[in-house]
Amino acid sequence: MKKLLLCAAIAVFAMCNVNAQEMKFGVKAGVNFASLGGDDSDGLDGLTSFHVGGVLNIGVSEKFSVQPELVYSAQGASYDGGDLKLDYLNIPVLAKVMVADGFSIEAGPQIGFLLSAKDDGEDVKDFLKSTDFSGAVGVSYQMETGLNFAVRYNFGLGNIVDGEGDLKNNVIQLSVGYFF
Repeated sequence: MKKLLLCAAIAVFAMCNVNAQEMKFGVKAGVNFASLGGDDSDGLDGLTSFHVGGVLNIGVSEKFSVQPELVYSAQGASYDGGDLKLDYLNIPVLAKVMVADGFSIEAGPQIGFLLSAKDDGEDVKDFLKSTDFSGAVGVSYQMETGLNFAVRYNFGLGNIVDGEGDLKNNVIQLSVGYFF
């Protein structure tokens, strides 16, 4: 797993040096509407939380860019009588296509590293997998000033339960960001 991440990071940074038309660094923050899906998600409701992180937008051409991010994301679900709170460090790598002036669509894979897991304050991290694989799709709008707005859906591709059970992360994110 570490070799895969290292190879992906090297590929992204190599592409930066060879093909980049323009690189922009930015920050983002926003609200998460998180839930858990899967066969064992009956009785689980959504949980509203937040995300915050850094963004690197690598221009490949005038209409296409690659955007890796490093994002802290509070996720999980609520149920009758409590909350399951999952904290992840997510690394999405998105392909962005400009479709109109300032508007783009984005899609790509995401890997998440579980930082903590609490079920009503009790540590349950040992019952969950340490990594989560997701897909991400969304739309964004960037103003000339660097201020940007995005809506994204992260859908879990892998089971997060370590052992018997089937739960997948699902998160709708509304973000506000700024590119420097």
